[in-house]
Amino acid sequence: FKGRKIGVTAPGSSTSLTAQYAMIKAGLKATDAALIGVGGGAGAIAAMKKGEIDAISHLDPVIAKLEADGDIKVIIDTRTEAGTRALFGGPNPAAVVYTKQDWIEHHAAATQKVVNAFAKSLKWIVAATPEEIADTVPPAYHFGDKPLYVQAVKNSLESYSRTGIPTQEGMASVLDLVRTLDPDLQGAKIDLATTFEDRFVKRAMG
Repeated sequence: FKGRKIGVTAPGSSTSLTAQYAMIKAGLKATDAALIGVGGGAGAIAAMKKGEIDAISHLDPVIAKLEADGDIKVIIDTRTEAGTRALFGGPNPAAVVYTKQDWIEHHAAATQKVVNAFAKSLKWIVAATPEEIADTVPPAYHFGDKPLYVQAVKNSLESYSRTGIPTQEGMASVLDLVRTLDPDLQGAKIDLATTFEDRFVKRAMG
């Protein structure tokens, strides 16, 4: 990756952090490659196909489309537990709902409603077929190839939480990630137990 241009959804995003972490783990510095924001959809595909970037750190269905077209070869795959562990050393919860603790305390009912929506979605994803999941997504996200999108859903199903609650191992993995990339956090004492609320999701998941 050294000296290359790596496409990410946006600088500072999870795809950007993943690319930087991978570089550090390989003995490089996080600044050894240029991170180029290419957005989350068709623009990312176009950037790769036009040669505007040399590599890409992204999500499905963008990765599935580029892989199917032969434009990329996947070398790090965090859609699977095995691939995630290979890079991070454990599970790495990446999509969460976060806000300030005082907002939660003053808006408990609203917080519960937001969590309920996510919990309902997680329960539905587990029970639904990939085809049913694809049917709920706006057609623009299919990139003109719905069967490929269905395959992309299959590729990523393993990565979705079944409980809505990150494990201690996963939380420690994320802390290692941010400590590695943020010098201000390297010496900080952080009590992981105080960084998340599970009472709302426990109610929602039943």
